[in-house]
Amino acid sequence: MYLTPGRIGALKALVFLAALSPFGRLAAAAVWFPELLGANPAEYITRSLGDWCLRFLLVTLAVTPLRRFTGWNWLLRLRRMLGLFAFFYASVHLASYIAFDHVFDLVEILKDVLKRPFVTVGFTAFLLLLPLAATSTNAMVRRLGARSWRALHRLVYPIAILGVLHFWWMVKRDVTEPAIYALLLAALLGHRVVHAWRDARGGRAAASARAPAAGSPR
Repeated sequence: MYLTPGRIGALKALVFLAALSPFGRLAAAAVWFPELLGANPAEYITRSLGDWCLRFLLVTLAVTPLRRFTGWNWLLRLRRMLGLFAFFYASVHLASYIAFDHVFDLVEILKDVLKRPFVTVGFTAFLLLLPLAATSTNAMVRRLGARSWRALHRLVYPIAILGVLHFWWMVKRDVTEPAIYALLLAALLGHRVVHAWRDARGGRAAASARAPAAGSPR
């Protein structure tokens, strides 16, 4: 499927609005309909923002296998935006935790990061996201070089693993939802492992075919 630049621009605008809508709904509920946020609105907002961060991480990771299966190369034009929305929701998730849970008490926040494992891995994942967001522009790709840029952005894999682990450890009883995220992530990472193995095997086969047979002229 081929999309013209104009259609890709329109699609990007629609995806942008759709990706921003969960934040808009939460903000509108907080201002005008707080009863929709349950008995603990602060906790509801913080967890919802974290959920959307993890969802956008998985959607970003799903772009490459979906492109391979469908041949829709235009999906790659959306990947950067989706990744930045993962960072956006991670940022507001962290900001809501700082504001609602600890009311900007940096000492208590530091204690929480050091004492509670699920907070530790979540904070670590956010720190790893920072260089990815900072190098998301075309100018940074040119400055770093394509190979170094790709190597840096492979941090998204441990980030996603830490995100799922953060969610899993945070849940006290029913781990059904984090288990679903874990299975989806395992499938997305497994696809990459299989694809890399096939590429490596194909490369070895091609090298063997080019190599001269034993005893043949070199």
